[in-house]
Amino acid sequence: MNTAGTSASPASQELGNVKKLPIMISLIIGAFFSILNETLLNIAFPQLMVELKVSASTLQWLATGYMLVVGVLVPASALLVQWFTTRQMFLGAMTLFTVGTLVCAIAPGFEFLLTGRLLQAAGTGLMLPVMMNTILVLYPPEKRGAAMGTIGLVIMFAPAIGPTLSGLILESLQWRWLFFMVLPFAVFSVVFAFIYLKNVSQPTKPKVDVLSIILSTIGFGGIVYGFSSSGEGHGGWTSPEVYGTVIVGGIALLLFVFRQLKVKEPLMDLRAFKFPMFSLTTILLIIMMMTLFSTMSLLPFLFQGALGLTVFASGLLMLPGSLLNGLISPITGKLFDKFGPRALVIPGSAFLVIIMWFFTQVTAETTKTTFLILHICMMVSISMIMMPAQTNGLNQLPPRYYPHGTAILNTLQQVAGAIGVALFIGVMSSGQRKFLETSTDPTSPAQMAQAMVSGVHNAFMIGLGFAVLAFLLALFLKRTQSAKE
Repeated sequence: MNTAGTSASPASQELGNVKKLPIMISLIIGAFFSILNETLLNIAFPQLMVELKVSASTLQWLATGYMLVVGVLVPASALLVQWFTTRQMFLGAMTLFTVGTLVCAIAPGFEFLLTGRLLQAAGTGLMLPVMMNTILVLYPPEKRGAAMGTIGLVIMFAPAIGPTLSGLILESLQWRWLFFMVLPFAVFSVVFAFIYLKNVSQPTKPKVDVLSIILSTIGFGGIVYGFSSSGEGHGGWTSPEVYGTVIVGGIALLLFVFRQLKVKEPLMDLRAFKFPMFSLTTILLIIMMMTLFSTMSLLPFLFQGALGLTVFASGLLMLPGSLLNGLISPITGKLFDKFGPRALVIPGSAFLVIIMWFFTQVTAETTKTTFLILHICMMVSISMIMMPAQTNGLNQLPPRYYPHGTAILNTLQQVAGAIGVALFIGVMSSGQRKFLETSTDPTSPAQMAQAMVSGVHNAFMIGLGFAVLAFLLALFLKRTQSAKE
């Protein structure tokens, strides 16, 4: 029997003496700046290409490498949270992130900048599971919705303001200030956590299965890298580097699954899937992450390619919806505690179906106000689905599965995001290409704009299908109680 449960479930008398507010503040500060960093740099890529004298495909490693490290580290977090205390994990993650931020800020060239980004990604990859696992331990099921909603605010608010904040900084300052301005906050987070963060778990130090770690790294890393590289200057799906990596990753992942079901102390205990609401939640969140990541990628193409907006203007147009998504998360969390998941997830997914249908009807003449309203409505519907469904699914797990449940959800969300972006951008590019092949003047700006709209239409039709599937799954959702084992 795996003894992991004791790592996530300290004695009740110890938890009774723990002050939750300082712990939550520590987690929120650390999570905000580590997640903010994910979207802060992308808008600076054109400037970096010139200053660092590298190609777009080389520079893309700053984004691909970041996703890759997070995708590899999150599965291992289920083991790490059983080997180290809450303080050790959090301080280690934030120290890695802070060192990475400093390396990026003073990087003399691309290699150092990439090294700093990978260190930052390592910190972020460890941060998210620690944060969710701590909430599961710290709060009883009937109060977790509000706590998870607060974390949801951070998870959505930080990446939402990233591109806009980055655009403002780059208008008057050099790209290095994207890191110099984050650095003092990262240092403050480490100091604050060192003073106030208390342990909520006791390490049990289960046996380390090296083969599981290797298979996990190759499996999840290969799939995330392959899908995220397919549209980033690597030759698409015709490139052996892309499809070969995905195939190798898929084989390693199958071997990883078989290994986890056989060993006594698995790296990621897949027996969590025997709890039906957790399994349903996992499928629902995969669909939602594919829809969210892909839509966030498609809209800038549409805004810049069809509407002729600048990068900064595109960021501003998407900012209100993303901010509202974050601000509503604590509210949906409290409503979840009071009314359960069905009251939020079913209407939220029905609303998403309607919004995605409207997105399939947009044209190059659609006004910016319409796009603004549609994006706001979409983000509100997503906030009604994601955190309530996730909290409900995790609530069904016994305490010994907490590290594994959080690792499973965080890992599959990373993989789903990479797959979603690759799938939707691939569909968009294919539709765009087919339109231009039949066009009488494929080089004219008007025809190119129409081609972009045509491609995005095809992608949004896939998104509509995903939304309908999410709605059907939501109908089977039930409020859960923590299982006993």
